[in-house]
Amino acid sequence: MRDRSKTTAVAFTMLLFLCCIPSAHVSAELTPDERLAEQGLTLLALRNDTIDTNQDGDIDAVRVVVVLNSTQSQNEMIIKLRGLHKEREVLEVQEIAFESQTNISLVYDSWSTGEHDLRLDFFDRDGDFIATYPLPTFLLRPALQIPRVNLGLDAAQSIQTGETCTINRDFSDETGPRYGETGVRTFIGAPFSVLDTQQSLDCSSWPAGDYELKETYRNGLGQTAESTLNFTIFNRPPPDFTLGVMGHQNTTDTPCSIMVQSEQSMDYTPMTKVWSIQGTVIQDANSTSLDCSNLGPGVHLVTLEIITEKMISSTEGTNIIRLPSQEQMANESIALPSTSLGSDTETKSVGWFSIGILALVVTILVFLMLVRVREEQPLDLPNLGPEPQILADGSPDAQGLPTTVDDQGMLWRQHPDGSVDWWDQDWRIWHRW
Repeated sequence: MRDRSKTTAVAFTMLLFLCCIPSAHVSAELTPDERLAEQGLTLLALRNDTIDTNQDGDIDAVRVVVVLNSTQSQNEMIIKLRGLHKEREVLEVQEIAFESQTNISLVYDSWSTGEHDLRLDFFDRDGDFIATYPLPTFLLRPALQIPRVNLGLDAAQSIQTGETCTINRDFSDETGPRYGETGVRTFIGAPFSVLDTQQSLDCSSWPAGDYELKETYRNGLGQTAESTLNFTIFNRPPPDFTLGVMGHQNTTDTPCSIMVQSEQSMDYTPMTKVWSIQGTVIQDANSTSLDCSNLGPGVHLVTLEIITEKMISSTEGTNIIRLPSQEQMANESIALPSTSLGSDTETKSVGWFSIGILALVVTILVFLMLVRVREEQPLDLPNLGPEPQILADGSPDAQGLPTTVDDQGMLWRQHPDGSVDWWDQDWRIWHRW
């Protein structure tokens, strides 16, 4: 009986020991190949090829080639090539559907210089994880264009309002869009909103002022670019011109013209020009010259107002004298002003007797004005007020009335009826309070 109990105890101990030992078959983690095999897939080949895209001697991309075999008639999978660099991960995703066997090629482009850790993941069509294959670490230098922003000004060295002015926006980023990490462009400093699609801005219509333009860009990978542009637009001065006349003081049968003359490098053709003769506007005369041959004899005031597109105007005028022609029609002679010569004008002389009487009267009047004696008048002087009320020693004369000095240093005196006076130090007199 004792042996039986001993045997039972040993068997129980062995059972507990076996239960404590983990099963190697249960706890062992499946390998990537075994995980693929559970899905009926076999990885026949996995190859990594380095690429020098821009042929500068540095590796800038890795091509991963995968060959899969399947025992199933239809397979749908998602394959992701992951690249980890500077704690940022980018993905190259490819969805495939195949029968029996397929070849897959995925390319990883470097987006920054340094070490890139690659990994290949397999998922089923529902996105459930199947297996992962770690790939080597590669030292890569990017061939993709990093973000670049540049603002350029196409204008004269000194810009005036209305002059040709263009701002060119040069932008490029191959890295962000490559992995779906396109960023946002920010443009500030313009007098209106600027869209990303506007590659050039017309600043010829901008108002005068100092401009500080700045454009910044940042993509989802943390890469940034920035550019600034400073310039000034000055107010265009008003038109500065004079009027040149051909035919001034000539007869009406000779040519006559008025032309705009200016030393400014300003094109007056697109501007509004208003010609006037004697204040009357000439219609349909929007040109830099005016034909004045049809003006009649006499003096004519001709003015010209030039108005810019910014409504800045200048006005100049000139007087034109046109003489009558030698050959005139009868109706023209009647309309002309009459002229006369000295020999044609009848004159009458004034008698010397009248002149003598007038001179005598004037002499008498002047004599009376010079010899007249004026009576002396008393001189009116302004009233200076009462005499100073002070004693011989210069102190105020209180006239026996009691006095007191207040906290402000003002001297007062009191009359028997209770009224008081205060002492005016400037005028040295008493004033009734």
